[in-house]
Amino acid sequence: MVRVDLNCDMGESFGAYRIGNDSELLGSITSVNIACGFHAGDPSVMRATVRQAIAGGIAIGAHPGLPDLVGFGRRRMEISPAEAYDMVTYQVGALMAFTIQEGGQLKHVKPHGALYNMAATSRPLADAIASAIHRIDSSLILYGLAGSELVAAGAAAGLRTASEVFADRTYQDDGTLTPRNWPEAIITDAEASVSHVIRMVKDKEVISQTGKVIPISADTICIHGDGAHASLFARTLRSRLEAEGISVQSI
Repeated sequence: MVRVDLNCDMGESFGAYRIGNDSELLGSITSVNIACGFHAGDPSVMRATVRQAIAGGIAIGAHPGLPDLVGFGRRRMEISPAEAYDMVTYQVGALMAFTIQEGGQLKHVKPHGALYNMAATSRPLADAIASAIHRIDSSLILYGLAGSELVAAGAAAGLRTASEVFADRTYQDDGTLTPRNWPEAIITDAEASVSHVIRMVKDKEVISQTGKVIPISADTICIHGDGAHASLFARTLRSRLEAEGISVQSI
C-alpha cells in the first residue's frame, strides 16, 4: 500500500495575534511543524501547540525560520552557512525543550519559508542545516523539498529524510516551487489541489507551469493551515487519499 504523511505548519500565533486554525486541523493531519519564534510563534504558543499535538497523537516537528517576524520568514536574507547553523540550532533546541517538558518527543525538522527555499538550491546552506540537526539528534528526520539540495544534504549527513510536496503550490521546470509573488503560484481550487496531490503521490510526477512532466517523490504532503477553508480542505484531502487506497500516517 502507498503511504504518505500529511503535515501542516502550526503554532504561528504570537502575543495578541491569532493565526491559523490549529485545533480544527489536528484531526486530519499526521504531523505538525511548529514555529519556533523567529518567523512566527512565541514561547507560550509553542508550549500550547506541543500539548495539542501530544494529545492528538500527532508527530511533532520543529519549523525554524529566518528572524523576520514582519515578513513571516518569507523574505530572503543574506545569511552565511554558519548563521544558518546557529539559527537552526537555537530554534530546534527551544522546541525540543518544550516537547521534553510536556512528555513528548521531537520527531522531525522542517525549515520554513525563505530558509527552506534557499536551502533547496544552496548546498552550503543545506549542509549547514543538516549538520546542525545531526549534531542535536541524529535520529531526527529532515523534511525537505523533493529532489532538493536539502534532501541530498540530509542524506549525506546521515539523517533520515522525507521528500516533501505541496498541495497548494505550482512547480517550475527544475522542480522548485513557483515563487509566491509570481502568477498562478498558489493553487486556489480545492479539486485541482486534490488532483495535483494524488498525481504526485500515486504517479510520482508533477506537471510544471509550462506543462513539463517532472518525476517527484512524495513522502509527506504539506498543507497550509492559515486559509479560510483549511480545515475543510484537510478533511477532504485525507478522505480522497484514503479513497484512492493511500494510507495516511506519520513517518
